Amino acid sequence: MQKNKHFLHLIILFTVAATLFACNRKTVFAQYEHTPLNGWERNDTLKFLFKPSESIPLYNDTIGEYDFKESVELRINNSYPFKSLYLEVVQTILPAGITQTYTVPCHLVNQRGLFKGKGVNYYQYHFHFADLKLRSQDSVQIFIRHNMKREILPGVSDVGIRITK
Repeated sequence: MQKNKHFLHLIILFTVAATLFACNRKTVFAQYEHTPLNGWERNDTLKFLFKPSESIPLYNDTIGEYDFKESVELRINNSYPFKSLYLEVVQTILPAGITQTYTVPCHLVNQRGLFKGKGVNYYQYHFHFADLKLRSQDSVQIFIRHNMKREILPGVSDVGIRITK
């Protein structure tokens, strides 16, 4: 009985600690899309939509412009066959209709051939690709596809966008 009580206390302590450390007040948008592990097709474009007005209260900024940092996040496994991954990110700021295209180089393996990402069987990566200035009424549509020579790319499980203040 005493052993179960200590175990329960450890679980509660771990849950509280994980909750406190997992909260990132700088993140205003984070979303992942799953891709088939047996192969992410080049034409399978992932779509994300960010509306600052729907985010947590952003700033006490009187001019109504907000600065953000944009990152692509990846999860891959051991079946990914290359050292790098190149992503094409196309984003449109609405209602202005301003479109920008980025090629994001994602270097996944170090010089010794080991995955640089965090994890054991799945590796997590984070690649900053742009700084973004938005007004409160703006929204951003983001489209991502891989830009590799191979049509079908195995081993990529999730692709995400993170936007931080």
